Amino acid sequence: MSEALINRLVEFAESGNQQRIVLNGQSHQGWIMEITEDALLISTGFADKSGKDFWIKFDDMNQAELYYWDNKNDQWVEFKI
Repeated sequence: MSEALINRLVEFAESGNQQRIVLNGQSHQGWIMEITEDALLISTGFADKSGKDFWIKFDDMNQAELYYWDNKNDQWVEFKI
């Protein structure tokens, strides 16, 4: 994994209040919890009982749409890698 891609994903994780990843018709909205050498972990719930964690491989990121919540404008903003 290139260092540039990892840096962009860290920037994405730090953008906005929440992040949303749309991949293969599924939307995962929550918080980026971890970034490894080949994947990122997004947590999608408010409590242990209702939340789920999803690992998304970097190989799949080319097909994903990334968004973050912009509190200032109260809207989702697309994030380009």
